[in-house]
Amino acid sequence: MTSAVLSPSNELLSAVRRVMSQPLLGIAEALSELLRPLIPHTALVIFTEDCTGRPQKKAGLAEIIDNVTIAELDVIRGTAAGRESVELDDTVIGGSRRRTLVWSADTTAILVLVDVDAGASPAGVLADVAAIWQLIALSIRQQVVTASPSYLAESRALSSDRASLVADLTDTHATDLESILVTLRSQKHGDAAARQGAVELASAAMVRLRAVSDRHRALAEEPVHSAFERLRDDLAPLVRYGDLAVEFIAPPAAGRPLPGEVAHAARAIVRGAVLALVDNAEVNRVRIQWDCDGANLLIAIRDNGAGDLHTDLPALKQLSARVAVLDGSFVVDSTDGWGSEMHIVLPLDVAPPAVNISDAGGLTPREKDVLAHVAEGRRNRIIAGELSISENTVKFHVANILHKMGVTSRAELVALVRSQPAGD
Repeated sequence: MTSAVLSPSNELLSAVRRVMSQPLLGIAEALSELLRPLIPHTALVIFTEDCTGRPQKKAGLAEIIDNVTIAELDVIRGTAAGRESVELDDTVIGGSRRRTLVWSADTTAILVLVDVDAGASPAGVLADVAAIWQLIALSIRQQVVTASPSYLAESRALSSDRASLVADLTDTHATDLESILVTLRSQKHGDAAARQGAVELASAAMVRLRAVSDRHRALAEEPVHSAFERLRDDLAPLVRYGDLAVEFIAPPAAGRPLPGEVAHAARAIVRGAVLALVDNAEVNRVRIQWDCDGANLLIAIRDNGAGDLHTDLPALKQLSARVAVLDGSFVVDSTDGWGSEMHIVLPLDVAPPAVNISDAGGLTPREKDVLAHVAEGRRNRIIAGELSISENTVKFHVANILHKMGVTSRAELVALVRSQPAGD
């Protein structure tokens, strides 16, 4: 009898485990397959801020998942806030109004099933899905923390591209709307009431547009002090229930905002470092310090152990790989009997593409030397000193390079060189 009762539960747990074992990009499809027999649906959408590069994870009808927006998901999450699960009879998702079921997780992530009939599903099923979603949401957060360097690199590139695209779209649409406002406010037009109504509509559209832009920026950036406080919260259980005393030295509150990938990676790196230290019985005190110099996030982690840490340890190798993805540096200083200190530097900006001038057509060897310095942003006086030539000679070479490369300014020249594919 016991076996008969537990068998369905074991089967469900095995299915949930299979979903949790999927890579981040496969979770939505696997979860949709698991839930479809329980609650039929045409699309599934996950919205999680743990993944700054891909906050949406989707499966189902292309007409829905290809058109769903963060603005729509923000509205849905706000409507479902504070409730484990909620049915929305008429909500906009994918650009059209559809019936949805929404579940919220403790991580603030939401699960949305589209085109559902909640009335056909017993209350017990909805509760089971809520429990399953809590596990999946926690799994997503954990996967982000331990994500491979390749996923982290791709996530950062996606976030950078998204932020740039949103900024361009915002400027374009804002300009259009401002032009409409100027036209509609003109006294040359009649029907004042209609004009006033149009002004109000256009003004509201601008507010919504700015809200979308702000929302994307919130996903792409995080204030440095907020990121540090989240780290403090993450490590609270170790401090509260463990034998480790942790001293937190917070960064200045006015520091530059961190890109989302840097904030997530920094917290994951520090958590990994602290967990590695916890395994060392000789360590009972750790100091964690963050600072920001405007271009880099600076992290220092010091312990009171035996001073035998080194970067060849397996746990630290993994952390070093994550740092390397962000073009950062990871150094461990250890002194026998005095403890160890990890120094981590994470650049806040994506490094520019590698400059390739090996096949710059028609340039002399000296002109290629000058071009290499110009592409690095150096001024004529610095180039002259580096190459032991006069500044006038540098100007002469630069003029020849501009002519041969078919551009009219140094900025165009740098952009052209950096756009060259590797190996060209």
